[in-house]
Amino acid sequence: MLPRSRQEDRQFRKRIQTTTPPWELVRDRPDPRGRGGPRDQWYLYRDPIGSMEAWPIVWEWSKLLTGHQRASRQRRIDAAAAALTALRDRIVSPRARIPGATRIDLEVEKILEHYHVRRYVKASRTVRAEYDFKQTRRGRPGPDTSYRRITHRRYDLEWTIDAAAVAYDERSDGMYPLITNDRTLTPLQVLEAYKGQPRLEKRFEQLKAVHEIGPVFLKNPARIEAFCTVYFLALLIQALIERELRQTMKRERLNALPLYPEERRCAHPTTEQVLRLFSYAERHVLRRAGRLVQSFDAEITPLQRQVLELLGVPASGFRG
Repeated sequence: MLPRSRQEDRQFRKRIQTTTPPWELVRDRPDPRGRGGPRDQWYLYRDPIGSMEAWPIVWEWSKLLTGHQRASRQRRIDAAAAALTALRDRIVSPRARIPGATRIDLEVEKILEHYHVRRYVKASRTVRAEYDFKQTRRGRPGPDTSYRRITHRRYDLEWTIDAAAVAYDERSDGMYPLITNDRTLTPLQVLEAYKGQPRLEKRFEQLKAVHEIGPVFLKNPARIEAFCTVYFLALLIQALIERELRQTMKRERLNALPLYPEERRCAHPTTEQVLRLFSYAERHVLRRAGRLVQSFDAEITPLQRQVLELLGVPASGFRG
């Protein structure tokens, strides 16, 4: 996905304020959550200009994402307005606990930053004068008593919603650009490749969290490359085990296997669960004076035998 900070993104969102690109509908299906909501519609548009590196840019537009972003923006604006109202009540209270203009400005900045509405909510601190009158001399007041006026500076808080900024961003809600270095891909193929990215991210997460590849204390680039290659091979074997097991389950019409603790059912088995299943298997060897007397093979449970059959591994090979 192209970052929002790129000028290509800003230029497109500016152009779309006055023009409508020729979007192509590539996906139209019912609400994927099955809640009777709006249809899940996806539109694609290939930007003829491309990126500054001359790579193709494909813009995606999701109607469901449009509604989600607009609802999220409105919730953040409403929450910020409620927080500003509470802050104003504290400021104008007779016993205000926010001394000084600097503290007020800091509290306002915290609210706008927390709800990410600096672009939409414009808040300002104002000063209003309150007057109090006091006798110039002590004693009971009378017809000739003189008074002096005392002026107190009281802070107040005002804010407005920038409707123009909200409307500007609403015009491009649900749209985001994808950039690719493969000029042969169609816009639909670019979208499908992007949708497969979470699977790659999952492998990176396993590489860092499960296998704990870091930190790497090697200095030589060749050794670092060899070190990462070993981990790459481990991920490859892990992916092949999961692929083989899941495809076989699909062919055998098995919806799940009781691989989780307490024999809870697992619809998408991972290599971690498979290895955990076989981690309890033990094989003992009895030797006397260096010579093998007897070997006690691991006892295979029915579930372990089923997994081995699904993976195409003979039980004799596991015992050996």
